[in-house]
Amino acid sequence: MKDTGFAIRLQGVTKSFGKHTAVEDFDFEVPRGSICGLLGPNGSGKTTTIRMIMGILHPDEGSVELFGANPDVTRRTRVGYLPEERGVYRKMKCIEFVTFLGEIRGVRRAEGKKRGLAWLERLGLSEWADKKIEDLSKGMQQKIQFVGTVIHEPELLILDEPFSGLDPINQDVLEEIVRDFHSRGTTILFSTHLMDQAERLCERVCLISNAKKVLDANLHELKAAERKGVVAVEFVGPDTWLDGPEIDRIEDTGKELRLILRAGADHQAILHRGVQSGAEILRFDLVEPRLHDIFVRHAGAGVVGDAGTPVGAIPGGA
Repeated sequence: MKDTGFAIRLQGVTKSFGKHTAVEDFDFEVPRGSICGLLGPNGSGKTTTIRMIMGILHPDEGSVELFGANPDVTRRTRVGYLPEERGVYRKMKCIEFVTFLGEIRGVRRAEGKKRGLAWLERLGLSEWADKKIEDLSKGMQQKIQFVGTVIHEPELLILDEPFSGLDPINQDVLEEIVRDFHSRGTTILFSTHLMDQAERLCERVCLISNAKKVLDANLHELKAAERKGVVAVEFVGPDTWLDGPEIDRIEDTGKELRLILRAGADHQAILHRGVQSGAEILRFDLVEPRLHDIFVRHAGAGVVGDAGTPVGAIPGGA
């Protein structure tokens, strides 16, 4: 099979566990050198998709390509994979652990130790190099596992919920490292349900909900296309003109009102009605929507339950 311009390609992929369909008829491509977010609520199918990319699971239908062919052992060694379930050898010393992970990915011991010590220094863990992993906090263990993920300098990074469990400072550190890898040409795919982080990092986003793809697009182009959906308004006078069929809901930010429009609504009709009402309109601007707003609009506000779990999802599902 010929190598392509895509690091990852899935075509018509479906995966079920008993009667539960985790991923359904899923098409997905990640161009080489890009940084892409696989986004959605907990339980939407992100982890199952990643496990199929890594050859841990096999699809019931469809095809999965990694660097243009089946995700065999050789191709998987070109990947740095940080799974959602964190796992370390707790009795090993930190530097021994990351050196070992480098060795099994083809990095000579001396070189692996050199790289490992450099990474520990960058992450503020130098003094822990000769400590057992079990002596570290969960957040520090997560950083050690990240070092093990990148020790072999992979062509492709796949990070499943990489920010989960990290405090805000270490989230910022990890974001900086992800940007650094991307600037060097590494292809990056990460899954998250945290839309604000995806918005800061991604060039492309693929939104998945209830096992199905909702959106798949360049983030800049997506936000430009969705820009007609939110209007920021400041005015003095009557507000009856805000009661119209074009408006789905109104959010008060404390500084302005944000009109969330229904699909296909004409914002000019709202402005015209406001002028006719006699209100003094101080501001009426189309606003670039947040990625969160885009997802809710397309996936439906009811997709997430009270605890952040999709309605109908299997607890602990992918």
